Amino acid sequence: MKEYNPIIPADTAAEPAATPPAHAGQPFVLHHGGGSLCCQSCGKQDRQLNTYDWLADIPGNANECDLVEVQFKNTRKGYYRNSNHIPLEKGDIVAVEATPGHDIGVVTLTGRLVPLQLKKANLKSEADIKRIYRKAKTVDMEKYNEAKSREHDTMIRSRQIAKDLHLQMKIGDVEYQGDGNKAIFYYIADERVDFRQLIKVLAEVFRVRIEMKQIGARQEAGRIGGIGPCGRELCCATWMTSFVSVATTAARYQDIALNPQKLAGQCAKLKCCLNYEVDAYVEAQKRLPSKEIALETKDATYYYFKADILSNQVTYSTDKSILANAVTISGRRAFQIINMNKRGEKPDSLSEGVARETDRRPADLLEQDELTRFDRSKKSKNKKKKKPQAENAAQPKAAQAAPPKQAAKQPQSKQQPAKQAQPSAKGNAQPKPQQPKQARKPKKPQGDKPSSNAPQSNETPTQS
Repeated sequence: MKEYNPIIPADTAAEPAATPPAHAGQPFVLHHGGGSLCCQSCGKQDRQLNTYDWLADIPGNANECDLVEVQFKNTRKGYYRNSNHIPLEKGDIVAVEATPGHDIGVVTLTGRLVPLQLKKANLKSEADIKRIYRKAKTVDMEKYNEAKSREHDTMIRSRQIAKDLHLQMKIGDVEYQGDGNKAIFYYIADERVDFRQLIKVLAEVFRVRIEMKQIGARQEAGRIGGIGPCGRELCCATWMTSFVSVATTAARYQDIALNPQKLAGQCAKLKCCLNYEVDAYVEAQKRLPSKEIALETKDATYYYFKADILSNQVTYSTDKSILANAVTISGRRAFQIINMNKRGEKPDSLSEGVARETDRRPADLLEQDELTRFDRSKKSKNKKKKKPQAENAAQPKAAQAAPPKQAAKQPQSKQQPAKQAQPSAKGNAQPKPQQPKQARKPKKPQGDKPSSNAPQSNETPTQS
């Protein structure tokens, strides 16, 4: 916290203030941070163990309580008493009491919120609250770093020892105490494991005090972390602090297919997010009719087939096993038909009155922002391009077929009277097809022979 003394210009200093400001006589304290949030409220950003201190910018908050929250490796944190009244702030590395020796941790919370967090952790006995020795020194940090450097090799070696002892367990992580005198082994096991022999072997090999802690598959996934199918970081690795049991009934309420490959998370257990919307689905199902009730109309009997719970739509079928003559109506319409059937009345059809309900639906104002609108425009353009090509491809064929018909019709219409005027010698013989007018050439009078039926003239042709 820094005191800020505003500089007053010389020309304005001589002018007396009309009314003294409300904060006159009090130093103005400049808080680092924006808006109503203070940067001192944010602690160590370590996954789900982070606690935001809303009272950090209140004067004297750190001196209100001598309890301090200290965080260690992974998901372990504890509460200690600052009996020596050491001035502590968030981020300070301290040496705290442990059994045996001492441990090294980071201060993450001080002030009035610590008793509330202590109550949340169910630590009611004051005997469980240990004290803070001092701020960490250089010698303490050297021992701490040396102990942390042995954790990975210890984990690999302990896994091999457990495998040699034929124990059905998996050691997921190892955490050394700050002074290196104690090691905590975190393991996973589906059944009860007798690890007494394992503790003896580990104590002889590593020469430290051994403590075994069993964790679940969800806790292990939270410690390891990862990305879920939703594209975000796992909930158990970010903000979840308590893990509620998840049952398959949550999937049944939401009409989700019971596919274990899709319902299981990275911990091989049911996804925690199945519990997020169960309450909303349970409330929405109260506005739907029972699956056992069949609806009777004058035409047929309809049976429950499926339902869209959130949109309050029910689909009925005339067959119990397969979807036949499907009709989708609202839950309100279904209750109306059920009440009519109880009175002995049967409606003409299920879909009566659905059109009026659909007209009341509001227009989607965000439809223009859908990504599929680009696909629609492309499809319409492709259709428009294909239509002219198809018309152009059909036009030449029609053009090629049309001229012969017209050409054949024209000489027939013009030469039909000529055929009647000059009948052929053979009455039964059909006339030869005549060529088009453009293709015929005029006949010379010398080579013409009069037909038998034509009248003969006595005049002889003159030679030129």
